[in-house]
Amino acid sequence: MKEKIKSILIVFALVLSSGFVNAQSGITLKELECEMLENPLGIDVVKPRLSWKIETDKPQIIQEAYHIMVASSKEKLENNEADLWDSGKVKSDSSINVTYGGEELDSKDEAFWKVKIWTNKGETNWSETNFWSMGILTYAEWKSTRWIGYNQLFPGDSIGQFSRLSARYIRKNFELEKPIKTAKIYLMGMGLYELYINGNQIGDQVLAPVPTDYTKNVKYNVFDVTKELASGKNVIGTILGNGRYFAMRQEYKPYKIKNFGFPKMALQLVVEYTDGTSDTIKTDESCKFTANGPIRANNEYDGETYDARMEIPKWNTLDFDDSDWMNLMWVQEPGGFYEGQMTPNMKVKDTVMPISVKQKDDSYILDMGQNMVGWLQIKVNGERGDTIKLKFAESLKEDGSLYTANLRDARVTDRYILKGGRTETWEPKFVYHGFRFVKITGLKSKPKMEDFIGKVVYDDMETVGVFESSNPVMNQVYKNAYWGIRGNYKGMPIDCPQRNERQPWLGDRTTGAYGESFIFDNQTLYSKWLDDIKYSQTLDGGIPDVAPAFWRYYGDGVTWQGTYITVADMLYKQYGDLSGIEKHYPYMKKWIKYMEANYLKDDLMTKDKYGDWCVPPESLEIIRAQDPELLTDGDVLSSAFYYYLLNLMEKFAGLIDTDKQDIVYYQDLSERLKKAFNEKYLDKSKLIYANNTVTANVLPLAFGMVPKEYEQQVFENMTHEIEVNKNSHISTGVVGTQFLMRTLTNFGRSDLAYTLASNKTYPSWGYMAENGATTIWELWNGNTADPEMNSQNHVMLLGDLMIWYYEDMAGIKSDPKTQGFKKILMEPHFDAGLDYVDASYDSSYGLIKSHWKKNGTKLNWKITIPPNTSAKVKVPGSKISKVKINGQGPESIAENVSIKEGQVLFELLSGDYTIKTN
Repeated sequence: MKEKIKSILIVFALVLSSGFVNAQSGITLKELECEMLENPLGIDVVKPRLSWKIETDKPQIIQEAYHIMVASSKEKLENNEADLWDSGKVKSDSSINVTYGGEELDSKDEAFWKVKIWTNKGETNWSETNFWSMGILTYAEWKSTRWIGYNQLFPGDSIGQFSRLSARYIRKNFELEKPIKTAKIYLMGMGLYELYINGNQIGDQVLAPVPTDYTKNVKYNVFDVTKELASGKNVIGTILGNGRYFAMRQEYKPYKIKNFGFPKMALQLVVEYTDGTSDTIKTDESCKFTANGPIRANNEYDGETYDARMEIPKWNTLDFDDSDWMNLMWVQEPGGFYEGQMTPNMKVKDTVMPISVKQKDDSYILDMGQNMVGWLQIKVNGERGDTIKLKFAESLKEDGSLYTANLRDARVTDRYILKGGRTETWEPKFVYHGFRFVKITGLKSKPKMEDFIGKVVYDDMETVGVFESSNPVMNQVYKNAYWGIRGNYKGMPIDCPQRNERQPWLGDRTTGAYGESFIFDNQTLYSKWLDDIKYSQTLDGGIPDVAPAFWRYYGDGVTWQGTYITVADMLYKQYGDLSGIEKHYPYMKKWIKYMEANYLKDDLMTKDKYGDWCVPPESLEIIRAQDPELLTDGDVLSSAFYYYLLNLMEKFAGLIDTDKQDIVYYQDLSERLKKAFNEKYLDKSKLIYANNTVTANVLPLAFGMVPKEYEQQVFENMTHEIEVNKNSHISTGVVGTQFLMRTLTNFGRSDLAYTLASNKTYPSWGYMAENGATTIWELWNGNTADPEMNSQNHVMLLGDLMIWYYEDMAGIKSDPKTQGFKKILMEPHFDAGLDYVDASYDSSYGLIKSHWKKNGTKLNWKITIPPNTSAKVKVPGSKISKVKINGQGPESIAENVSIKEGQVLFELLSGDYTIKTN
């Protein structure tokens, strides 16, 4: 019998976790574990939110109270001297998002905290200590730190459509005269950096920091470098890569592509000595640099060139003589406000070994067996000056050569020039590629597969979901979704990782972010993205199609721009995170009013840009549907979606302390719109909407716009359209697919949803898998339409499929009356068509499991409900006596047991249960 509590610090969306086991009655304390972020440094808000998880093998645990202590030192906390905050015993079952209520924290302050709780089964001891530190909270504290850079080209550099810019190597020598207590570096390195102290690389992050619109906000990273420094002489070394800062297409389409300038950096090293004094080492004119290093070019679209002959041995150590290096210049700051990065950087999260290497003419084609995102590490031998060229692609032509037309003008080529004399191992630093195949030229002999390792790169987030079912097609689609989603997490959610785009399109994640959250802990990523959207908003309220607005696309649609609102709703629903709504509500409201003022005509929203993007076309050979019967009127899409967003805004207004007239405003506008919508688009003689596309019908059904007396018939007419006219196949695009699976299921046709999910013929997700896809395509017919258009790693067509997997097939759903899975709805649709599901989701409260299997009329269902939560459970059955929970009748274990419409309903508190029905 052991009880375990995991403490978590949440700041906006930053999650820092640790674990401890302690309680009375002989339960022992165990070692603290930091699970989700190794260095809780540089927190950027003064009121962080604290959370903890309870892990125990005791059933039916409910928290009744908590006590939090926060102190300015670990020693004080160990002595129960809570000089920053002592909450006292608080009667509450809240164990997530408890707002820090202590002394106001200042820049660089440190806070140490612990918690104990009281449950219905007893009191725990104090946890072990957790920790966070504040970042630099004011601009004034950065003013004396100079931005340094070199705003000129070096030999070999060029600016144009295919810009080339060599990496900047920077050094700063300094001396520390006293014994060191602590030391932290605060670093802004634009566009990307690697950091070294005395020759040792700091951190295992890659492609850092996360991208932003640098004219609006600039992220700094914080590192504890106490162990790397010594009294006496030291040296800081930095390599600056280009990233999104020095844009890949300089002076090319300047009306569209945003450029920021040459790479630059600002750094503070704050050292506290054991005698209580401190020093701050800053970037200044004494920093030395060169661009005559081995990284000759680094460009996200075009690749990296590394000349090993130009390596600079020990350049980042004290032994190096930098007298021939240039002094860096003071340069203009980027323009954006400085912010602590509240989301983890990217890391190498996985590796992939190739499955084959085949010779093709004078080159070799490497097959990784999986469409992946990252780069290739190579091991090669050769003579000095030999050039190994690596060109990346997602697929091959029929003759076995690379197919690269779909990459457009992205050159996607890495080059390694050997120094010679021994085996050389190399991988790039400042690029990434989306690829399955690699064409390798320049080798003198056939390579071995073990000479290559694929490095999978994405944001450092946990995989929180697992799903497996009895249907192999659904399982493969899930795997494809998993690889596609994580590959497109690049400090922001991008649309594709391989061609000359890689943009954070809003419309791709309107509902997608919700489905993704069941697989990955994406809270920090999407909290940061809400800020990106806010910063990109125009003064009059407009929101762009991509954010950060690296492309100047302001299309003023609803289905794309409304993602600002739906993502905030997802964060609240899945994580219990209200901060996104609180922070962004004024800007969301500004956009709502902007759209009303500019595009509301006769109570209908008349602005749409992209339509129901990527509807399956009438012919396998064409990219875009041309038949009007397949296309949904843009005003139908924008009006229905605007209604949906108004209802979300009404909910938001009720959740936060805002003007109550806002609620009246949203209610009035939505009712007027609903009335006008039905008057114009509902055909009461046929009981269909508009031209009867599935999208035209599914949106008003999903959003509750259909008059109740017509609702069932509209739904039946929609299912007739799917089953008869579309042969039980998908006919929706990006917009309609976001609500299709859940709407079918909610209206009683989970069997039809299952058919769509398990189809293997065109158009379907299974069709992609059957035709070799290992991620999700951009087009339903990506293998037959003009392949130059098709990205083979997109996630926008997933719609609400992943949500349907977890909520409707596994029965893992947060009760909409609560948030963050405090109360869980476990109501799988056992009759949809599957024989078993084995799924889990690690929620904010803990692990939720659902593993069910049918055998004829018998059901065996094993579930886990995490501590401090409860679940409403539904199983098929007409008699309560036919249901057993852990071998007993439901009344002896469950609460509120009842029968309704052939279903047995009951509620369970936390624990592990085996439910059997016959």
